[in-house]
Amino acid sequence: MTTIASPLAGTYTVDPDHSSFGFAVRHMGISTFRGAFSGVSARVEAATDGLIIDGVVPVAGIGVTSPVDLRDHLLSADFFDAERHPQIRFTTTEPAVPQPDGTIEVRGTLTMRNVSREVVAMGTWTAPVKDPFGGVRAAIALRTVIDRRDYGMTWQMPLPKGGDALGTAVEISVHLELLAD
Repeated sequence: MTTIASPLAGTYTVDPDHSSFGFAVRHMGISTFRGAFSGVSARVEAATDGLIIDGVVPVAGIGVTSPVDLRDHLLSADFFDAERHPQIRFTTTEPAVPQPDGTIEVRGTLTMRNVSREVVAMGTWTAPVKDPFGGVRAAIALRTVIDRRDYGMTWQMPLPKGGDALGTAVEISVHLELLAD
């Protein structure tokens, strides 16, 4: 594949088959529970001063490797309240500038359950390359940590010897493989 000169050229849309949106949260104080969402869609547009990112994921696309009851609980009002708030959205609040060393800091608004909060995500940017099919691809991988209670997800269960069953800090990781329009 050939690397293209500037990482700041054009508009890209997400390749949903090669992109992911995942989360991780402490469980029972001893392990980390992980889940993911399918159906990620995003658009990345190059502005003169950086990248503008707008992405959405359907809450109903949540996937967990546990029984159906857990998925149903996560979709309920205790957590994502999917019936009333069917999407999670992220939009940059200022252009993100890819750095020469491949890093990127992205500031934006994360909206879940009709609650919008400013977040800062750190990650990497992979400059555009030509793919074997005549297209142009680029990638962005980001991580941030939020407090789920800030988004109205306050469900909790005390452990018998103290402590909580579910952590409040949630790591969000997003990996976007992008196709030039």
